[in-house]
Amino acid sequence: MLWFERTEAFTTNDTRSHPVGFMIRQIAADAKLANEIALEAIERVVPHSVVEAVVADLGVAEKRRRKLPAELTILLAVAMNLFTRQSLSQVLIKVIRGLRLIWPDSDFAPTTSSAICQARYRLGARPVAELYHRVGQPMADDSTPGAFLFGRRLMALDLTFEDVPDSPENLRAFGRHWSDRGPSAFPQVLAAYLDECGTHAIIDAGFWPVHANQHACAQRLLRSLEPGMLLMWDCGLHSFAIARKTQARGADFLGRVPSGAKFKPFSRLEDGSYLTNLQRDNHGRLWHGERLLVRIIEYTLTDPNRPGYGKVHRLMTSLLDPAECPALELVLAYHERWEIEITIDELDTHQRLPSQPLRSKKPVGVLQELYGLLIAHYAVRRLMLDSALKHDLDPDRLSFRNAVELVCEAIAEFQQVVPEQHPRLYQRLLDDIARHRLPERANRTNPRVVKRKMSKFRLKRPEHQHWPQPTMTFREAVAIA
Repeated sequence: MLWFERTEAFTTNDTRSHPVGFMIRQIAADAKLANEIALEAIERVVPHSVVEAVVADLGVAEKRRRKLPAELTILLAVAMNLFTRQSLSQVLIKVIRGLRLIWPDSDFAPTTSSAICQARYRLGARPVAELYHRVGQPMADDSTPGAFLFGRRLMALDLTFEDVPDSPENLRAFGRHWSDRGPSAFPQVLAAYLDECGTHAIIDAGFWPVHANQHACAQRLLRSLEPGMLLMWDCGLHSFAIARKTQARGADFLGRVPSGAKFKPFSRLEDGSYLTNLQRDNHGRLWHGERLLVRIIEYTLTDPNRPGYGKVHRLMTSLLDPAECPALELVLAYHERWEIEITIDELDTHQRLPSQPLRSKKPVGVLQELYGLLIAHYAVRRLMLDSALKHDLDPDRLSFRNAVELVCEAIAEFQQVVPEQHPRLYQRLLDDIARHRLPERANRTNPRVVKRKMSKFRLKRPEHQHWPQPTMTFREAVAIA
């Protein structure tokens, strides 16, 4: 918490090297709370002016001013993915906590949970998605460690599945997985993410039903590629279409090749790689008219304690010049693709509740919540980058979990301090984030296993959805012999 000091000698233009404490913000007696609420701790990343522009451009402003106007509801969709362990009504209390401490009306009562739910569905998902697309831009510059290779911005493309509440609406909209052991525990959303490896910033995303075509979904995100990017993907996304469309956007690619793919080398290069043609595949038949010139890099791992030891691994790239882009450097760079796996772990484990589905029981709420999750993650990662640059650190050395907690605490502090002192408070927040540093990454691998694969409980089946309920209280049901 901040300790505030009041002093008559302090002015906002004071340039002394040892400034006095922060000044408490003054609220006019006739001010409306809904007009004063803002997430000023992330204002530099998600400006309130952009939120207002989204509301105006999409025409979602209310005809009459409500307790929860559209701008505040959008901020609430973001804040609920920072305070993920709180109910929606408690999230709203967290969002206005700083203002409540200095608000002239001490009897102000927060809005109810039902009103928050109505406001969310009145807003819909589109404004939150539009806000994400406006603020979600690449962060790194030439000074960011690990963000560029051969002058190209390192990007990664991957897909994952997000559990959503098991409601009839979500099941109809998104579906669920089925296997030999039965259906999955929850309906799931197929999520595709385009990630900036050096900063873990997700700059584009899309969400579809669980059984959507994964290659088609991944191709949608290629719209955000720009010249000077190097896009990496795993072997599951290997395809002629993704490679061709990546080049059409002016970007290069580096992808892992599945074991079943076959190539005919026609030019061996001095570093051991070779040039070949990638041909379009039509359900197992090659179209001989359309092809791409690509470079294949084959390598093995000589450490018997590493996964994949003794196997031949292959990478495919559009970077054809071995003098400019040596094979070894490309192999090392490809393993930076795992940064997107860490990014997904940040979303699913450290930002959300582990092993729990999302909150929303309706599809429009699910999409709104997912885009709010991405905005919150992007804001925290932007603060972490600013902190790393200020203290000459690699952003990977900072703790994401601690950064989330510090941002949550700072929301109330920014609301209490006069706006003229927000730059000072922002710099202090960056210093606090920099104090929580991770150790250097260890040279280790872990087996892909789980401790508890089976459960002692029976599998939940359709007949358990509407389980017979008691017809009398427990007291009424007790019969003494």
